[in-house]
Amino acid sequence: MIYTNSDGGARGNPGPGAIAALVRKDGEILTKSSKFIGESVTNNIAEYEGLIHALELALKVTDGDITCCLDSELVVKQLLGEYKVRNQNILHLFLKVQKLQEKFKSIKYQHVPRENNFQTVVDELLNDELDNQGYRKKYGRRK
Repeated sequence: MIYTNSDGGARGNPGPGAIAALVRKDGEILTKSSKFIGESVTNNIAEYEGLIHALELALKVTDGDITCCLDSELVVKQLLGEYKVRNQNILHLFLKVQKLQEKFKSIKYQHVPRENNFQTVVDELLNDELDNQGYRKKYGRRK
């Protein structure tokens, strides 16, 4: 089974945002990546963008079964149909995820705590990305 972990965050909400994702199998990280996504991004948009990035990375490894781990309870519950997507800015990202998940044999979404070992890796990656873009002094670093 292939697993992904993804995270997205904005300093200021909205503010400068970044995403990070990794793909792993049997506890070993196969690939990881982060990127800056814009000057005025909300946390929820960043979380969706992080998941999209994770799905795109996973497609380079498999089109089989995957489990996507996220620390955003909102995103997981929206994808599981427990919450409606009411925000129009989120809806197009939600639909993009729906389109990407068709490329896999099966996909599961799992909410994990921020303290999860792999989740801390992607959190660190996205914060490093924001720091490298020069946003450490102005906004501080999320703990």
